[in-house]
Amino acid sequence: MYGLMVAMGLIGLPLLLAPRSWSRAYLRLYLKGLWFGLRWIYGITFEVRGREHLPAEGALVASKHMSMWETLAYWEILPDPAIILKKSLIYMPFFGWFAVKLGNISIDRTGGAKALKKMLRDAARRGSQGRQVLIFPEGTRVAPGEAPDFKPGIAGLYLSMNVPCVPVALNSGVFLKSYCGLKRKGRIVVEFLPAIPPGLDKPAFLRQLHERINAASGKLEGMGEG
Repeated sequence: MYGLMVAMGLIGLPLLLAPRSWSRAYLRLYLKGLWFGLRWIYGITFEVRGREHLPAEGALVASKHMSMWETLAYWEILPDPAIILKKSLIYMPFFGWFAVKLGNISIDRTGGAKALKKMLRDAARRGSQGRQVLIFPEGTRVAPGEAPDFKPGIAGLYLSMNVPCVPVALNSGVFLKSYCGLKRKGRIVVEFLPAIPPGLDKPAFLRQLHERINAASGKLEGMGEG
């Protein structure tokens, strides 16, 4: 993963000055190489279910987060996502440079209300461009079976963007360690669930989102462990 990132990152440096669509296509080429390695070295494949639940226009996408895998995978799974990342990642060589070029959204977790307001403004702009704004509402990677409360940013996005929120369940943590490393061979499943329409109040939205993501992820984890 890192070797390919450095090699392709060096070759692709001129793309940082080219149109964003070129960098997006180049990133997907990198991901093809990564999936090849995961399959033939690790024995890991993946499938995506429920694409019909993704709105054709801008939407808010809230995903379970178990490993570094989905941080990269959504750049291929979604047509043109704007992923909300912690600010420290944008300083990471190659990964961070292309993350900025691709118009993702960074947030300073220590920035308080000011950082949250900036994230909301950036997300509104990306959504108005017809892009899917993706957030990991748990705020960090969690182990299978864990279901911590969601961070307040997801509720702020839902209330301010006024677009459907698509919950996403997955089971990557059954097969991969939270950062890098293999647990066991198998097939990762990413499942888009029916969208939550705009208009709910904060408590009702958070309750419904939390229940749906974790119930569906629990089922996928059980399938993977079997």
